[in-house]
This record gives sequence, structure tokens and C-alpha cells, in this order.
Amino acid sequence: MTRFLSLARLWALLVKETIQMRRDRLTFAMMIGIPLVQLMLFGFAINNDPKELPAALVAPTQDRFTRAMVSALELTGYYRFIAPAATAAEAEEMITRGDVVFVVTVPSDFGRRVERGDDPSILIEADATDPAAASGAISTLGTVATEALEREAGLPQGSGPALSVVVHKRYNPEGITQYNIVPGLLGVILQLTMVMMTAMALTRETERGTMENLLSMPATPLEIMLGKVVPYLGVGAVQVVVVLVASKAIFGIPMVGHLSVILIGIFVFVLSLVILGYLISTVARTQMQAMQLTFFFFLPSLMLSGFMFPYRGMPGWAQALGEIFPLTHFLRLIRSVMLKGADVQTVAQSMAALLLFVLLLSLAALMRFRRTLD
Repeated sequence: MTRFLSLARLWALLVKETIQMRRDRLTFAMMIGIPLVQLMLFGFAINNDPKELPAALVAPTQDRFTRAMVSALELTGYYRFIAPAATAAEAEEMITRGDVVFVVTVPSDFGRRVERGDDPSILIEADATDPAAASGAISTLGTVATEALEREAGLPQGSGPALSVVVHKRYNPEGITQYNIVPGLLGVILQLTMVMMTAMALTRETERGTMENLLSMPATPLEIMLGKVVPYLGVGAVQVVVVLVASKAIFGIPMVGHLSVILIGIFVFVLSLVILGYLISTVARTQMQAMQLTFFFFLPSLMLSGFMFPYRGMPGWAQALGEIFPLTHFLRLIRSVMLKGADVQTVAQSMAALLLFVLLLSLAALMRFRRTLD
């Protein structure tokens, strides 16, 4: 029996593998860290029914009926009026930038129509670039507002004037899911391929034993980094052309904004990704570790960026964590330009965040590579 299976030999092999696993601390950390990250994100951060959605109120009169209706909407938990006295121009700018999800417009004669028993009406403009994000809030709107007006007027339930709620779904009136998913897929595809391919670049040199030849070349760390990064920018450009053409030809995704703004945003985003991949390659010692680090970055970025789940539905700590990922800012930029026709000034905040990522990641990659040289 010991010829085929020896408990002593088996035990020795188990001890050997355990010691080797313990020495590979990065791999062991990934085995423990990835399940914990997924558990925390799916358990606490993911919510398909967003609450506390930011809204702006355009109401010239601000009478008691308007205030009662606004209070009732806030009590539902779906609405949070961050601009309770906005003008029409201010509200338009806020919904274009993505600062608010709803713009509630109450006409100046609203209170008089309620008192006379006429049928009052309000206009709700909803940012429908993510159709699932605002569906719950819209479904409760008419009933809650009508009941609030009846209570304020002192009328029995069901006897008040019929409130007409006009819902205008902006940027995606038909609620087509592809309008939200396909522009985001551009960022997801670029992130997965650019980071992974670039992360393999330096670790491949180490595994093949050609790192010494690379270091013996009369080149500075910056030149070596650019030599590794720039070719993948060309690969990213090919992917961008393929995805943009397919999104228009196959899915009919509108491109309301200027193509130049889209291309500038994509270039900065891809540059941040390839530099991040290069930084990972300076940390990882093998290609397997580089791939593990890539997926460790990719999973929370995918979940917290607003691609798979509504960004507004996540708790505050998860939204703050999502801000550290370039994909979060790129999704805001690409959706705003393609679906809303936003200009450079409107997406300046997202563009500045991506440029900051490029600067910080470049400094970290250079410092890490110089430490490798030493």
C-alpha cells in the first residue's frame, strides 16, 4: 500500500506546499482578501433601490402647498433636495453635470389652483442615463404628492384636486438599458486589458531574465517607463475605435457631444490605466502575481464605479471609496458627453480627477522603479 500512497510522504508534501504558500505572501493575501472584499461590497455597498437621490426645486412662489409636497417627497427617503430654491438655468446646469438626478418644477400659480380646486400640475425631469436608478423614486411620486396636498388643504383623502405629474425622462426617454451599459463597457474593457497587459510588461522581463539587459541600457527610468507604456496606448486606440464604431453601428448609441471631448477623456483615462499597470508590474515578482493584483483592483472598481449598480444607491463610505478609481470618473465623463452633450467645462471635474490620477500614478511608478534599480 505504501508503494501507491504513503502518509509520511503525503504529509511531507503538504508541509512543503504550506511553507511555500506562506512565503508567497502576496498570493496568500489575495486568497483571503478577494473573498472579503466581495463579501463587504455585495453585503453592504450594493443597493438596487437608491435612496436619498439629489434633487433641485424650481418653484418661484414657494407657497405652503409646495413646501408640504417637498417635505412629503423627502420623507419617502428617495429625494434629497440639495437646491431647494434653484432657478431654471441653475437646475439645467446641475442635471447636465450630474449633480442632481431630479429637477422638480412647480408653476407660479400652483397654490392658487390647489385652493380653487383646479387640477394642478408639476413637472419632474429625471436623469434617465441610468434607467434603474430613478425608477423607484418615480413610482412613488404621484401618490405621495397628492396625499401631501390633501393634508395641507385639510381635505379628506381622495377628495382633493387631481394632481397631474408630468415626468420627463431626460437623455434616455425610452429607458433603453444599452444607452447606459455600452458607453460604460468602453471603460471596463479598456481597464481590464490595459492594466493587465501593462502589468505583465515588467514582470515578463524579470521572469525571462532579461531585466539585467534592460537595466544595462543607457536609459533613464522615465525613458524605460515610457518605452513600456506608449505601445499599449496604441493598442488602446484600436480598442476605442472598435467599441465606438460598434456602439453606433450595432446598438445605435447616440453621440450628442463632440467627438474631440470624448477622445481627450479616453486618452487621459487610458494613460492612467497603463501607468497603473506599470506600477503593478514594479510590485509583482511574477506574472501570476501581476494578474492577481490586476483582478484585486478590477473587482472593487467594477462594483463601486456605478457600472454594475447605481452609484447613488451605495452608502456614503462606498461612494467615497469609489472616488479613488479612475473608472468612476470616466463613466461620468463618457456618459455625460455621449448622452447629454456635455462640453469640456461641464466635465472639467472628471477630467481633472483623471489627470490627477495620471500624475500621482506616474510619480509612484517612477519612485518604485528607482527603488528596484537600487
